[in-house]
Amino acid sequence: MSTLGIEFSDAGLQVALAGANGPELHSVGGQGGSLEWPGFVYHDGKKLRFGRAAEDVWFVHPRSVSHSFLAKLTHEPSSLTVTGKPPSYSELAFLFLRDFTQTLATSAGPLQKLVLAVPGAYLKDPATEDEKIGLLLGMAGELGLPLAGIIDMASASLCDPRAGGFNPSLPVVVLDLHLQAAELSLLSTDARLERKKFLHLPQSGLAQLLKHLTGTMGNRFLRHTAFDILADGRIEQTFYRQTKDFLLSEAAEFRFQVNTASRTYEMLVKHEQLANDAQAFVGALIQALQGFAPGSSHGPEPCTVALTDRAACLPGLEARLRSAGFSRLLRLPHGAAAAGAASIGEKRLSVPGDLTDVPVETSAAAADICRAVGAPWEARLQKARLFEPRPMPTHAVIDGIGHLLGGNGGFTVGAASACADLALPEAFNTASDCLVHLIRDGGRLWFVDPAPAPAGSPKTESTLRTVVEAGDHLAIRCGGNAADLLFVYCEGAATPRPV
Repeated sequence: MSTLGIEFSDAGLQVALAGANGPELHSVGGQGGSLEWPGFVYHDGKKLRFGRAAEDVWFVHPRSVSHSFLAKLTHEPSSLTVTGKPPSYSELAFLFLRDFTQTLATSAGPLQKLVLAVPGAYLKDPATEDEKIGLLLGMAGELGLPLAGIIDMASASLCDPRAGGFNPSLPVVVLDLHLQAAELSLLSTDARLERKKFLHLPQSGLAQLLKHLTGTMGNRFLRHTAFDILADGRIEQTFYRQTKDFLLSEAAEFRFQVNTASRTYEMLVKHEQLANDAQAFVGALIQALQGFAPGSSHGPEPCTVALTDRAACLPGLEARLRSAGFSRLLRLPHGAAAAGAASIGEKRLSVPGDLTDVPVETSAAAADICRAVGAPWEARLQKARLFEPRPMPTHAVIDGIGHLLGGNGGFTVGAASACADLALPEAFNTASDCLVHLIRDGGRLWFVDPAPAPAGSPKTESTLRTVVEAGDHLAIRCGGNAADLLFVYCEGAATPRPV
């Protein structure tokens, strides 16, 4: 039975088909068709059109286009201009999904097993989950869809076998960008991949960003060519499409072009100019992430920031993340949530006889996630959740025994075979390179993270170290073995002089 994973994002539904060599993205309209099905619907006065066909008239007939029905997904009436009673958001979503799955069936064949990866906002609290998942299950029943499971999009995206691995000893923050909003999901990878925290950022989606960029690029085009793109909705629509292509392509430069009956107008734009136009939007996301990710007054704690392909295309985002202290960045492949959902469905899900038995998950089994390879041990500093200033520790306590943090230059913790100052239990000798460094600098003690810096980022001590204070814990893992150190301050203990 073939399994299809569907990434249910209003920025563009995507499909992955599970195969013998892993999941592969599937063109909805068959060979040469679109990989994405954006959440737009257009009423032309006679019938409804969906997806790219509706998006392509957004600026031409704005009152006849709706693009918020998937984000809202309620029984409330939409603002779409049609004859008679306006359809509800859920009705538009149903018609959209029907059109999408009918088109999908023509290229993928009869649908046998589907797994939906849904936005985190659908599962943000029990009341929202009951409403939105209930509506989705009702639509699946009406359409006769063989639904095997519904999973949180962030969890599914980290289960894409095509993705690069990440350090399972650190928490992961997934940053995703939809059409109407941005989402931040904090996931732990202790016993299983599980969502611990979620933040929904309305009015921070691609629709708002692209409208802003189209306007700023249009003003620049007017200054450059003396041609106003707002003079005609069709020209503005063409300009919007070029702006979106520029944003998603991440090209170093792009040539905007408008053709009229009398002449052609052109403007060459550099990526740096696009980044400048988007800096306020990107800055708001960085600020939200800083307040959301694990951290303390000294900055963010070690964690991996995973960027969906939609988020990663934001100009200047990765550089600003690194400058804010987020040095571990994972860029997820295109359609990661669809591929992860297909992979999970193929491994362990089946179509239940009753739709009420369809599992709804915000977590995944440890075996499903894409872990980093070649890392037999990991070390993670866990900051104490205390707001008052704390002194530099004098001792590290392990198994009830305190060890003086002696030495002026630094202190090492690790396997005895690595000649560490504080030797871990014998089981850690299986990783002879297990060695955690603590250094003193500027009158403080610092933990130097052994995780490698991401490709392309400067691997410097300053970007990979965290201050150590009394009350902090150091968790070290090697295979199935774990050790936990508590840093404490003992009054009257000899404290090494700052170097």
